[in-house]
Amino acid sequence: MPQSILFVCLGNICRSPLAEGAFRTEAERRGLDVEIDSAGTGNWHVGEPPDPRAVAVAQANDVDIGAQRARQVHPRDFEKHDWIVALDGAVLADLQAMRPDGARAEVMLFLDHVEGRSGEDVADPYYGQEDGFAVAWTDVTTGARALADRIEAG
Repeated sequence: MPQSILFVCLGNICRSPLAEGAFRTEAERRGLDVEIDSAGTGNWHVGEPPDPRAVAVAQANDVDIGAQRARQVHPRDFEKHDWIVALDGAVLADLQAMRPDGARAEVMLFLDHVEGRSGEDVADPYYGQEDGFAVAWTDVTTGARALADRIEAG
């Protein structure tokens, strides 16, 4: 049975779609049997595609995230997924607060998987320029490799 991972940011149009795309690419490269999804803690962008700047930076790295659509985290996600991966500390706190008692999902911060980056956030590029999306892409690809290493290690 494949492991299931949900990447979560605020609106599900920037960082978590990038994380989903980066991890999907890394998992395919390694042949990992995983189910991958993303969501946001807020409902502002439900049904919308990723931010065009996120699509562009992913596409520049040969990853297509254009078909993704934003959705909001739901309590059933805590039963459906093995791991719920927050892109920043505020999102992590929100997820921990909404996690139902006895839920099976392990909730964690994405960059905690990267040596020397524990406790760090993937910076939110939404209000910045395109270069912020390049920084976010670097962070999510680094995190994707580290998380894939953890899964491979068992």
